[in-house]
Amino acid sequence: MSFSSGSCGNCYYFGDGENGIVIDAGVSLKRLKKALEANGLSFDSFGAVLVTHDHLDHIRHLGSFCKRLHKPVYATAVLHKALARHTFTADHIASCRHVLPESGPETICGMGVQHFIVPHDATQTVGYAITYKDCSFVIMTDLGRMTDEAVAYASKADTVVLESNYDMDMLMGGPYTYDLKMRIVQGNGHLSNDECASAIRRFWHSGLRNIFLCHLSENNNTPDLAYRCSSETLKASGAGKGTVSLRCLPRTYPSDLFNL
Repeated sequence: MSFSSGSCGNCYYFGDGENGIVIDAGVSLKRLKKALEANGLSFDSFGAVLVTHDHLDHIRHLGSFCKRLHKPVYATAVLHKALARHTFTADHIASCRHVLPESGPETICGMGVQHFIVPHDATQTVGYAITYKDCSFVIMTDLGRMTDEAVAYASKADTVVLESNYDMDMLMGGPYTYDLKMRIVQGNGHLSNDECASAIRRFWHSGLRNIFLCHLSENNNTPDLAYRCSSETLKASGAGKGTVSLRCLPRTYPSDLFNL
């Protein structure tokens, strides 16, 4: 389930209603509670928070999460060092601090969690590969280019959440400054629709069941453009009709609670 996916805030839930993990804390506790309750869940349905990186749209409410929920916050040592200094997290992160091992999986809330580094212009940015029961889930919310390691993890997953941030024509023809456009496109910013589709072409496999396109730009993309680009790639890759569910996650409101 996504609570929000975009520059206005990012937060995701993965679990079975009893064991669960929240990934990023870019929405308020009030919004999180309302969306969970609408699906018959509560704060007790997740036991930890994973952090992908320290940009504000991913950690804006992490300090409140720590102060009020006191749940463990997992991140790399590099990220925790940054969070300990960040205005929005410095006062409350210490008591919730849990450092991910440099290599190898960690067991969190009964789930196998493995992180991997992806290129993005934050202090450090990671994707997560999570295994639980018969589900294998990979999430990469912000990355400037697809790495071989990221492809390898996605190639083993049945569900992948992947950024499809912008349409190149919309971005280049839009009002952003030249410097901002270059920041987005030059390998440490965000994935375009075409780059996302190219990544899907690389990691598609017969066991893939779900792809969720996330972090769509408000100004430089539309759900229809993002969906069409990836859908055409899936068809060209040999994915038969109905074998892979492809969805765009909403930017500003919660998605459905998907049964994976």
